[in-house]
Amino acid sequence: MSRATIVAINGSERDGNTADVLRHAASVANGRNVDLDTIDLRTIKMSPCGPCGDCNDRTIRCALTDDVPAVVDRMIAADGIIFAAPVHGFGTSSLMQIFIERAGVGYLRFDRPLSNKVAGVISVARRYNAGTVWAQLLANVLLNRMIVVGSGFPAEVHALHRGDAAKDQEGLTNVTRMVDRMIDMIELLAEYRQLSGRADALSITDRNERVGLALDELRANM
Repeated sequence: MSRATIVAINGSERDGNTADVLRHAASVANGRNVDLDTIDLRTIKMSPCGPCGDCNDRTIRCALTDDVPAVVDRMIAADGIIFAAPVHGFGTSSLMQIFIERAGVGYLRFDRPLSNKVAGVISVARRYNAGTVWAQLLANVLLNRMIVVGSGFPAEVHALHRGDAAKDQEGLTNVTRMVDRMIDMIELLAEYRQLSGRADALSITDRNERVGLALDELRANM
């Protein structure tokens, strides 16, 4: 059996504490014979949503040309997804917010290609609003019909200055537990698919929850 892959989306503008936490997660995954590939949003070409305004009418991928579709394709090919972001201005980082908007509206809403992938969420904060950002990212995971495995306390890591994340032993323990549980579920789903011969381990009845899926129907109701 080939090695499973987890793709981690790093929403930080810096190579700092969030990156350090994901390096810890990668070491945990490697110890389980799983590849954890981190995509740093700060290093890709990513435009914010444009002024076209036709998102609710489109039935095909976003027309903007940058690196977002390639990142989405890597997520689709992976077995698991981790969203990791620092708290900035009491909310999620701007890079992560832009990515959520672009990926969700422009690529993922049409047929929910991330359905039944195992997901995890990490928030990094000095102290405040870590839970709020964690919950926002979790809501996005659930919107995309991914599977979240309960792992005890949320994977929230407290850090202010560079290097502080490594000192939050409780936070890193929660990250370790989350990654281990994600891998457990990935392996269980792979075993089930092999034994059952089913490509989808869980049923997917409707792949798009939008009202009026056909473009002509959408225009008729405008």
